[in-house]
Amino acid sequence: MARGTFSGGIHPYEGKELSKDKPIKAVLPKGDLVYPLSQHIGAPAKPIVAVGDHVLTGQMIAEAGGFVSAPVYSTVSGTVKSIEPRRLATGAMCQSIIVENDEKYEEVEFKPAKPYEEMTPQDKIDAVRLAGVVGMGGAGFPTAVKFAPKEPDKIDYVIANCSECEPYLTSDYRRMIEEPQLLIDGLKIAVSIFPNARGILAVEDNKPDAIAKLRELTKDEEKISVKVVKTKYPEGAERMLIYAVTGREINSSMLPADAGCIVDNVDTLCAVSRAVKEGRPLMERIVTITGDAVADPRNYKVRIGTNYRELLEDAGGFVKEPAKIISGGPMMGFAIFDLDVPTTKTASALTCLTKDEVAALEPSACINCARCVEVCPERLIPKNLADAVEHNDEKSFLSMYGMECCECGCCSFICPARRQLTQLIKGMRKIQLANRKK
Repeated sequence: MARGTFSGGIHPYEGKELSKDKPIKAVLPKGDLVYPLSQHIGAPAKPIVAVGDHVLTGQMIAEAGGFVSAPVYSTVSGTVKSIEPRRLATGAMCQSIIVENDEKYEEVEFKPAKPYEEMTPQDKIDAVRLAGVVGMGGAGFPTAVKFAPKEPDKIDYVIANCSECEPYLTSDYRRMIEEPQLLIDGLKIAVSIFPNARGILAVEDNKPDAIAKLRELTKDEEKISVKVVKTKYPEGAERMLIYAVTGREINSSMLPADAGCIVDNVDTLCAVSRAVKEGRPLMERIVTITGDAVADPRNYKVRIGTNYRELLEDAGGFVKEPAKIISGGPMMGFAIFDLDVPTTKTASALTCLTKDEVAALEPSACINCARCVEVCPERLIPKNLADAVEHNDEKSFLSMYGMECCECGCCSFICPARRQLTQLIKGMRKIQLANRKK
């Protein structure tokens, strides 16, 4: 039986005390809302509105562009101002629908296609697809596609990823504390889609109050249980979590469904519950605004399309000029250079730090200490992979299973020579993935 952990991993400074004890605050956007058409893996959504159209909160403004795609909904009422490329937090430009907020927040009427009791598994999948629900932990994979594997009867576990191992982030924790029943309802819906599945709430052991609350609410549930996993980064990575919870292993050429598992993020399951039971599309998410540069770090309930700068202003702005601003957490997030970008379905956090420890240290020669090997959760040899990249040796990179890297950053974090191992490997992986598409 799985021991609730995996080989390798690290214990970075958590930083969660900055925001974890403050209740979620709902905010209403003030300026224009920007809705990128690519907020998910797969084909971009296609606009179904035109410039000058009046839209309501909850109205579909872009339909799915294919099977692996997701529709986009307006999160405010107002007028379509333009459809044009806008910059994302990644720095890329993306075709987007801009809605001028009239601040009236007039809504369409939300109602499910059928009463929940009458829904078949396919009805539930269709409701999730129509609502535009995607993986909100960062990947953005359309949830309806995840819920439709080729052999649904071979799914044994639906795992709610409640570990939240990324430093500084506390949005999932606050959901578990403030809205635990919404999470449980979403997991029960997901479990009900698969005839032989059981649901598992996988929570790291540094969240004892959340564990106690979830156990109390699920004590009478036959198919739902709470699994305590070890606090260690990257416990929340899909492959690591599946192994920690079930003892089953998957690699880069497999999907979790190949191991009889479905894994969903906390926010995703909350959105599933609302989509199926209320007919409410995905329009909001919880975003952590945190870091030692922020005056009042906390979690916000944010309407998708809201500008990051508005959230930072509500958090009191900067107490000190940040040396680095990261979209996401410090391990798997990415530095951004402009706060005038929209929150999206996959926007988990804004982390503002007064020190840029990475830039302050110059990389030096490898000392062959093997620490990167010890912490690699995929049991790779990051040092050798990085050497292959520096020599542009694609054949060696592939022969050493470089494509199995999950880009968690553990090797770069632990390296005493401060080599940018993860960045090198990640760059080569992107090249190889692009070549495969060709």
